[in-house]
Amino acid sequence: MGMDIGPAKGKKKGRSHPEMNVTPLVDVVLVLLIIFMVMTPMMNEHFWIHVPSRPTEPVEASAPDPDDQGPIVVSVNAQGQIRINRDVYPDADFPVRLRRMLAARAERRVYFDADDDAPFERAVAVLDMARGGGAAHIAVMTEALH
Repeated sequence: MGMDIGPAKGKKKGRSHPEMNVTPLVDVVLVLLIIFMVMTPMMNEHFWIHVPSRPTEPVEASAPDPDDQGPIVVSVNAQGQIRINRDVYPDADFPVRLRRMLAARAERRVYFDADDDAPFERAVAVLDMARGGGAAHIAVMTEALH
């Protein structure tokens, strides 16, 4: 802001001279920038799990198909060991073995179960390894399979 000392060339004395003040606009843009910078990292911390609802009507069990090999169940116990259908596999062999098992099936669905005492970080790491091993759909189990 400055003071007007007198009329400039070609301007009449006593008339107002409109000036654009961008300071409020800059203030609002900077506040919005700060808000978005703070909120953006928080938006990626969600881990969405879609848990199926329980059926309201009892479902009759059908006879097992002799060609069906059964579901692939990946589980993590409290010690962090990875199991595929009761067989324990080390971290290096797990993705390779899972990829081989899924190649023999038409559907690439894996059921995932973790013990209540299993470390959360380990369970998420196993989920990532299962996705890397070729699992297209990972169903998180809420109850034990029968």
